[in-house]
Amino acid sequence: MPTLVNNLSHSELMAAIDLGSNSFHLAIARLDHHEVRKLASMSEKVQLANGLDENNVLSEEAIERGVACLSRFVGRLDAVSPERLRVVATNTLRQAKNADEFIRRANAVLPKPIEIIAGREEARLIYLGVSHTNASTDKRLVIDIGGGSTEFIIGKGFDPILTESLQMGCVSFSKRFFVNGEINEKNFEKAIAQARKELLVISRQYQKTGWDSVTGSSGTIKAVKQILVNLGMDDNDQITFKGVKYLQKQLIKIKHIDNIDFAEIKDTRKAVLPAGVAVLLASMSVLGIDTMAYSDGALREGVMYDMLGRFASEDVRDRSVQALMNRYSVDAKQAKRVVKTAKQLFDQVQDTLGLDEEDADLLRRGAYLHEIGLAVSHSGYHRHSAYLLANSDIDGFSQTDKSRLAQMVMHHRRKLKSEGYQLISQAGGEKLVYLTLLLRLAVLIHHSRSKQEILPLTLTLSDKNHWQIGINPKLSQDFDQTLDNSQLLLSDLQEESQLWQKWGMSLDIQSQPHS
Repeated sequence: MPTLVNNLSHSELMAAIDLGSNSFHLAIARLDHHEVRKLASMSEKVQLANGLDENNVLSEEAIERGVACLSRFVGRLDAVSPERLRVVATNTLRQAKNADEFIRRANAVLPKPIEIIAGREEARLIYLGVSHTNASTDKRLVIDIGGGSTEFIIGKGFDPILTESLQMGCVSFSKRFFVNGEINEKNFEKAIAQARKELLVISRQYQKTGWDSVTGSSGTIKAVKQILVNLGMDDNDQITFKGVKYLQKQLIKIKHIDNIDFAEIKDTRKAVLPAGVAVLLASMSVLGIDTMAYSDGALREGVMYDMLGRFASEDVRDRSVQALMNRYSVDAKQAKRVVKTAKQLFDQVQDTLGLDEEDADLLRRGAYLHEIGLAVSHSGYHRHSAYLLANSDIDGFSQTDKSRLAQMVMHHRRKLKSEGYQLISQAGGEKLVYLTLLLRLAVLIHHSRSKQEILPLTLTLSDKNHWQIGINPKLSQDFDQTLDNSQLLLSDLQEESQLWQKWGMSLDIQSQPHS
């Protein structure tokens, strides 16, 4: 588990906002003896997934509901610094074609930008929340039924082994199978059949891996548990398959969501209860689950524990970078040289360009990973590197993170074009433009793949668009030999300076002669 570090004291707060397909959640917590202790929480049934039309376009009404909810959440965040807040979005914003419009308007009221996370990253964070909330040495299966997707994770301790996200959720299935709130046996059969079809994709691998116990999280499973306990259909506080089947029969008798009268659940939950029960029944049936415990820990708790790991220098993203380097047989020595030179350059211009530690981390990771595409082909390897980064499931990285890394790596070599500048700016603004140029310089400087790691270079700026790089051979006796020919580097830099003009940037090269 993460240890307490100096930059996060016991009294400092942290928070996570989870933009789910059914509900938006805010959790505020503090660190207490290496544990995240929740102090306050808010939850609203925004039902963002209900706003998706048949073309996956999010309605104006849904956007307004979501932004209004986030505005109310922000009112509770005065005591939380933006550095200790993460805002994550899940399935609906992964699917929505106009997600950028929602994000633009939401980011205008939020103190920290939204991160859209991939399904498997969502699953990893859910497992992190469950495993820290309900500690166990068991190898366990965790199921989280959301509004638009359901996550399945097998893990042991705090480490996930298998993660998967399937396209079935209580809101999306309500719209599809329980039209106008009608509940009958035929609707249930269709919903369960579709869920079983989704589950068949993972069932063999999951059953082969196996588990000792099963834990459910999310509002659907919480509601089912509360109902079964009050009906006396639980087994020592456990959800049973027999109990869920009994609940299904009761819902069919009720015939319509307006007639649901379980005092244990809120009105907003009633509308999606039948669909949630259908997904749960299919999951228990296909995976052979007889009993299931419930955990209050979920995505937002996982987000905070993941954030805590970043504060404690136990950032899962760095482990992911190392894993990618190993998988694609990256030349680690060359990558390390590029990383060191990129840092050397970054440190000299950080203040002038208004860059921060997050930017330094992004540049470092891009420098480590810029050559992973060589595993595919040497020709145009930067494009292969960018594709792998944009389309791989990478633990700890949001879709925004992956997009920024991919764009930076895509443009780290060869010609610069005006459309490339637009792509970079859209992905990460002017900061990402500067980081890309720093990476280009670091890679170019080590074009000869020389063994020298720290080079006698100085980078200065007269302003953000006018850069000067100085080469001073007097600072290193072995400069000429190490680089084969320092004049070759000068020539490469002169050529680079011509390319920068396409992006409205100037690069002046200054070389001091030998004494």
